[in-house]
Amino acid sequence: MNPYARPQAYRETSVMTASPEQLVVMLYDGAGRFLRQAEGAMNGDGTWLQASQKLSRAEAIIDELLATLDMDAGEIAERLQAIYVFCKTRLIEARLERDPGRVDQVARLLAELREAWATIEPPAVA
Repeated sequence: MNPYARPQAYRETSVMTASPEQLVVMLYDGAGRFLRQAEGAMNGDGTWLQASQKLSRAEAIIDELLATLDMDAGEIAERLQAIYVFCKTRLIEARLERDPGRVDQVARLLAELREAWATIEPPAVA
């Protein structure tokens, strides 16, 4: 049986064979997808419950990005930490005020970070 015949199997294989940099890009992709879905639901394409669920999924991804930061890496890790905390704060505000504009702000910020991470080449294996 072809392991790629099922999308779930393909996704699992992609995650298992990805470099750390590619995994971060995948996390950004997932967060962006959930944020856009939440924003759509907040703008009338769904219910508030759907928006809240999608926001929770995006927040969980940001929590994962925070948890995996190597704070020994110095200033870059500190800046990323500050950005992630800012994003979490904006999403909390978006939820409390039901403000899709704040969701969009976080989605755009994470999209910029995603593009930066996508340009990082994994280290060559000797």
